[in-house]
Amino acid sequence: MTADRTGHRASAAPAYDVVVAGGGPAGAAAALALGRAGRTVLLADAATGPPPVGEALPAAARVLLHDLDAQDVLDGRHHLPCYANLSAWGSDDLAAQDSILDPHGHGWHLDRGRFDRELRERARLLGTDVAERTTARPAGRSGDGTWTVELRGPRERRTVRCRWLVDATGRRASLATAAGARRVVHDRLVALCLTLPPSTTPAPDASTLVEAAPDGWWYTALLPAGHRLLARYTDADLPGPRTGGTGLRTDVARTRQTSARVSAHPWPAVAVRRAPAHTVRLDVVHGDGWVAAGDAAAAFDPLSSQGILTALYTGMRAGQAVHDHLGGDRTALTHYATELDTITAAHLRNRRTFYGLEYRWPRHAFWRRRHTAGPADRADGRPNTRPDPIPPTGVPA
Repeated sequence: MTADRTGHRASAAPAYDVVVAGGGPAGAAAALALGRAGRTVLLADAATGPPPVGEALPAAARVLLHDLDAQDVLDGRHHLPCYANLSAWGSDDLAAQDSILDPHGHGWHLDRGRFDRELRERARLLGTDVAERTTARPAGRSGDGTWTVELRGPRERRTVRCRWLVDATGRRASLATAAGARRVVHDRLVALCLTLPPSTTPAPDASTLVEAAPDGWWYTALLPAGHRLLARYTDADLPGPRTGGTGLRTDVARTRQTSARVSAHPWPAVAVRRAPAHTVRLDVVHGDGWVAAGDAAAAFDPLSSQGILTALYTGMRAGQAVHDHLGGDRTALTHYATELDTITAAHLRNRRTFYGLEYRWPRHAFWRRRHTAGPADRADGRPNTRPDPIPPTGVPA
């Protein structure tokens, strides 16, 4: 019987090929990819922090969910179809992107809690051990590279062993940063979110709406149960983030398009939730015995509306890369990191293009910062030279 570096008797604990820390879309996708490849997996869902609010999922997610054999997690009974994205950007007038032009069909406004749970259940059906409300903390490694991982939940504490770790813990990237990775932050964007009760009158439609404002932008969309999500995005050091519910209500009344949709809903007597929404990337996304996926690897400006889509894709690719690496392919993780470099560079190009389309308030700090962004906006540090003309849509972080 061998002991790891912390003195734990490692071989007395059950062994897995991979422990995935984080039960959101990225962690579930990694577990699904690994389970489909025949790997033994434990998925630890800490379920800490506030519950996720409703979010939008673009139609292209159908392809990824099909690849993960999880396409049936989307249905019209629990997730609300989204047939158009509307934006008042560069003008007070609305522009529309209609789903009829999308080869993948319509998107969805998700019941996010149900979506995450059903993805984890698909992983469980493939043989993944799912530990709910449980944190996974590496406690050390044995001489053969095997990790000892402490699992802590409300009803149990136990120790397991694994060959590899997947960090899908979100923006905090707790496993990766503990291993020495650094977070590279590109801006100071924050979200102020409020969920409004259902309207007493029929809603006009289930489209998303993004509206630019002098010190940031607004997002609103219906949720599956008839509630409405309202979010204001601005920089953390600007006055907006310091306002509470009263300030948010006063500010949204100054908008043209957003206020018209919000006015049909009662205003709740609850606190406004503040959440990080900045663009951030790890300087390295894999190391000795670990790999990061989802927001732990790279979290993007929610204006791109690619948050959950990117989480699903990077989770799937991280799982595939770990499987290939454990099978002897020493280039698999390098290829995964290169893919993330490419995705990040494309996002930063597109982000600069999106914000460049709004030019009504060039002297306001929020817009001036985005119109004068420097070469750090590229993952490779080189100046932007070829913007990708994709119009803004928008989804909360």
